Amino acid sequence: MARLQPFGEEIWLADGPQAAVAGFAYPTRMAVIRLGGRRLFVWSPVALDAALRVEVEALGDVRWLAAPNSLHHLFLAEWKAAYPAAALWAAPGLRGKRPDLAFDGDLGETAPPDWADEIDQAPVHGNLITTEVVFFHRRSRTVLFTDLIQHFPGGWFRGWRALVAGLDLMTAAEPQVPRKFRTGFVRRRAARDSLARILDWPAEKVVMAHGAPVQADGAAFLRSAFRWLGAQPAGRAADGA
Repeated sequence: MARLQPFGEEIWLADGPQAAVAGFAYPTRMAVIRLGGRRLFVWSPVALDAALRVEVEALGDVRWLAAPNSLHHLFLAEWKAAYPAAALWAAPGLRGKRPDLAFDGDLGETAPPDWADEIDQAPVHGNLITTEVVFFHRRSRTVLFTDLIQHFPGGWFRGWRALVAGLDLMTAAEPQVPRKFRTGFVRRRAARDSLARILDWPAEKVVMAHGAPVQADGAAFLRSAFRWLGAQPAGRAADGA
């Protein structure tokens, strides 16, 4: 069975092996976006094996490897070794955490010219845990979130881990911003300003690294997920709504 699954026009998803973080097992997911000229943008790379490499290379040339926050970096070195010509881009805070990696650029407020015409991006500021950079693929109208929204199925965790996950909203009835990240938003105005940009995107789909993708009504889904923060689209904020 193919690892890369189409998710829309010029975007594919692949699930990787679980990763253990603080005693919890997390699924891993990556996205591959094909830009003009068969250039590939790889978001949150998962473990690279021979089969996945064949599928990726069938799509085009790996040009950019993007680590969307300082928590998703486990497999960057093996991808850089496999594709030394690819540019490695770091989320805020990751350079200091991975001094062993030679990053080519830092993900900021504005998408670099290499992919700005096809992919937008917005760092979500104000959180003590990490500054996550959220992406929007215009052609497929897909928003890519890493950790700020999560949803684990019932039974994924057991014992005391299930209790902790429930308290953290990781296993709520619907995808949620985990409680630890909610608490981590100590600068809420900065967070709302960041999210206003994201809520302005004409999203149809939403990808989460830890949760089933949202296939429709993505904009409404995001407004609901961040309602607790008082986040609203920039246009509405400017109108005083």
